[in-house]
Amino acid sequence: MSLNPPLRDWRGVRVWIIGASSGIGAAVGQSLLARGARVALSARSRPQLERAAAPHGDDALALPLDVTDAAAVGPALQRLVDAWGGIDFVLLCAGSHQPARAWEFDADAARRLVDVNLNGVLNCLPAVVQQLLRQQCGGIAIVSSVAGYGGLPTSLVYGATKAALINLTETLYLDLAPRGIGVYLINPGFVKTPLTDRNTFRMPALISADEAAAEILAGLARGRFEIHFPRRFTRWLKLLRLLPYRWYFALVHKGTGL
Repeated sequence: MSLNPPLRDWRGVRVWIIGASSGIGAAVGQSLLARGARVALSARSRPQLERAAAPHGDDALALPLDVTDAAAVGPALQRLVDAWGGIDFVLLCAGSHQPARAWEFDADAARRLVDVNLNGVLNCLPAVVQQLLRQQCGGIAIVSSVAGYGGLPTSLVYGATKAALINLTETLYLDLAPRGIGVYLINPGFVKTPLTDRNTFRMPALISADEAAAEILAGLARGRFEIHFPRRFTRWLKLLRLLPYRWYFALVHKGTGL
């Protein structure tokens, strides 16, 4: 049985993608527009958003937003509601990544990651959740990462923010699903984006942003709560979570060479 309403027919569906200027968010946005959805594209970069929206006429709306500015979220949502009368689905995928080891720890850099990856979602949630509850329908998806499953080298703070998002989304599901609101957790593995281009190590099972978008839409079509991919990689990480720490640490060191 699906834990969420399956989302298969996107024709006319009003979607807000926050973090849509590049990577996974941009790829999902273009895929949904091709399927007939109406998509509002949000990120900090107005020119990138306008270039992405331009070919789609009234079906795409460039809606610049910096998720670290909590006061800007409500007005952005109101502009969207004024234009379209409501919102059916929200994808929160704004994020940043900076590889770091313990001996390179920088508190200011860590705070910036927390501000975007975690606080950015927290800034969006009050307005989004209240809008969906007023409508008594709709769905919200949060992009976390398999880096949130357990500690991994180079993901010192990034992984911590993603672990928090996993817990947050699980709790949102417990609260919102009984009220008819779909809640979806998206945990990608390695996806080639400007952020993963910063990694200097070999990334197993690396996939393109378009492949990631296809996996996300397939998971939404099945009504899954957690959408994780590519499964040939993520299943091994899920198994690692179940092992005693002595085995977990040894296997992570061996598998990463770090």
